[in-house]
Amino acid sequence: MKPALRKATVAGVAAVTAAAALLAGGGPSTARAGTADGGDAVASAGGHDAPRGKDRVFRGRFAPIGTPGGARTITYDQKLVPEGARIEVRQHTGRDGMAVRVAVRGVARNHTFGVHVHTRPCGARPDDSGPHYQHRKDPRQPSTDPRYANPYNEVWLDFTSDEEGRGHAGSVHPWTFRKGEARSVVLHESATHTEPGHAGQAGARAACFTVPFSGRG
Repeated sequence: MKPALRKATVAGVAAVTAAAALLAGGGPSTARAGTADGGDAVASAGGHDAPRGKDRVFRGRFAPIGTPGGARTITYDQKLVPEGARIEVRQHTGRDGMAVRVAVRGVARNHTFGVHVHTRPCGARPDDSGPHYQHRKDPRQPSTDPRYANPYNEVWLDFTSDEEGRGHAGSVHPWTFRKGEARSVVLHESATHTEPGHAGQAGARAACFTVPFSGRG
């Protein structure tokens, strides 16, 4: 790897992993940057380096449908995402692409969640957030074709929570969202499938966080 690209990788990973310790002991200042030998490094979709650029950070507390002021951060399943659980989403954009990171606290312990960026804001019904955002849109919807429903063409942020109900994940892409087409992050009840006919599926939508992601176009 060229020195310039290595620096970009370190800078980008450090930026998005700042959300990794969402309130792990009090706030982002407790975060650890990822390392090349494992640790908490952000997964790079397609092996691309994290881009230099700007950060946007969004935070919320989950609440049931109908809670005053809770329209942006909704839990549909309080066994998996209890009221009061917290979420932080960080988008790091640059000239060569973007990195997206999610971190949560207070969700069900030792549970694997499928997590994806969706096209519409959260609503009273779980399906209101629409389908997954796709860089190359599948002409057939709902999309279950692994040529389109995959972590390189979509933003997948699956994680398994720890004993304290905390979890985090991230991905890096050599593209950015189209303006206005990425509007929320949805937590699903199970890990994301990859096989044909089921690719991208992850069970029921347990919670949703409306996020005004930045985009181009």
